[in-house]
Amino acid sequence: MTLIDSAPGMTRTRTITFAIAGGLAVGNLYWAQPLIEEIAKSLAVSSSVAASLVTVTQLGYALGIFLIVPLGDVLNRKRMIPLILGLSALALIAAAVAPTFSVLLAALGGVGLTTVSAQLLTPLASELASPDERGRVLGTIASGALIGVLLSRTISGAVAEFIGWRAIYVLAAILTVILAVVLSFILPRLQKRPATNYFRLLGSVFTTVAHHRAALPTVFISSAVFCVFSLFWTSLTYLLTAAPFSLSVGQIGLFGLAGLVGAVGARRAGSFHDRGWSVPASGISLTLLALSLIGAWLAQSSVIAMIVVVIALDLAAQGTLVLGQTRLLSLPGQNRSRLNTAFVVGNFLGGAIGSAVSGPLWSAGGWNAVIAVAGVIIALSLVVWGTTRRRLADPS
Repeated sequence: MTLIDSAPGMTRTRTITFAIAGGLAVGNLYWAQPLIEEIAKSLAVSSSVAASLVTVTQLGYALGIFLIVPLGDVLNRKRMIPLILGLSALALIAAAVAPTFSVLLAALGGVGLTTVSAQLLTPLASELASPDERGRVLGTIASGALIGVLLSRTISGAVAEFIGWRAIYVLAAILTVILAVVLSFILPRLQKRPATNYFRLLGSVFTTVAHHRAALPTVFISSAVFCVFSLFWTSLTYLLTAAPFSLSVGQIGLFGLAGLVGAVGARRAGSFHDRGWSVPASGISLTLLALSLIGAWLAQSSVIAMIVVVIALDLAAQGTLVLGQTRLLSLPGQNRSRLNTAFVVGNFLGGAIGSAVSGPLWSAGGWNAVIAVAGVIIALSLVVWGTTRRRLADPS
C-alpha cells in the first residue's frame, strides 16, 4: 500500500482525531439508553416496548457493518466516510421529529445502519500504523469509541432533563455534520485497490474468518463480552429508576462518567498486544469481568459500590474488546475491513441480544436474574478462552 497523502502514517493528531470521530459516531447508538422511561411516557408506550429502540438501533448497526464496512477494502474511504456520516445526520433528524413510536423506531434503525464510520476508520488506522505501534493506536481509537458510548448516556440524560429527549438527536445531527467536514480534510488518500463483485465481497467475510485460526474464538469471546456489556447497562437503567435508588434521567446519565474512568484506564490495553501478552491479558480481563458481576450482585442497594462496579466492569470489557480487535487487525493480508466487519457484527448482534433480553429478565427476576445470565455468558467465554489459547496466539 502506497500513501498518496503527504503525511503518511498514524500521527498523534490523526490518532486523536480518529478516536474523537469514533466516539462521536458510536455514541449515536446509545442516546436512547438512559431515556427509555422518558420516551415511553412521551410516546405512550410501555417501558419494555421502548427498550426495543436500543435493540433495533444495534441490529441496524450490525446490518450496516455487514453491508457497508467490507466496502472499505475496495472503495475510496476519503469520500465514502463523509458520505455515510451525512446519511447518518439525516436519520438523526428523522428521529428528532418522529411523531410516533413506530417512526422513531424506523429512524433509529436508520441511525444504526448509517453510523458505521468508526468501523471504517479502525481498519484504516491499522493499515497506516506501523506494526510496533498498532496495538497502542487501536487501543486509543477503541477507547475513544467506548468513551463516546459512555458519555452519550451522560449527555443524553442531561439534555433530556432540561430541554427534552428530542433535542439530543438535533445536537447529534449537528455534531455528525461537523465530523463529516473535518474528516473530509484529515482522511488520507490511499492508492486505489482493484474492484470486486459486491456479493463476493460480502461472502468473503465468512471465508476470511474461517481462514485465520485465531479469528473465530476471538469473535465469539468479544461478542459474548459485548452481550454482557449491553445487558448490564440496559438493565442498570431499570435498577436505578426503582427503589431504593429512584434516580432521575439526568442522575442515571451521570453513571456514564463512572464508566468513563474504566474506559480511560483501559486505553493502553492494546500495548499488551505490542508486547506479546495479548492472550494472557484477555484471560485476566475476562476474570475481572466475572468478578465485577459478582460485585454488581452484591452492590444492588449501594450507589457508591455500584460506581466501583461500573468502573471495574467497563475496564474489563474495554480491555477484552481492544485486545480482540487488535489481534484480528494484526493478522496478515489486505482484508482488515472484512475482519473488522466480522468482529463488530458479532459484537452488536451480541449487544442486541443483551438489550433484547434485559426487559424480560428484569420482569422475570429483577437484578438477580440479569446478573445470573450475564455470569453464565462470561463463564462460557472463559471456557472458550482456556480451550483455544494456542489458536488465539496463532498469527497466521
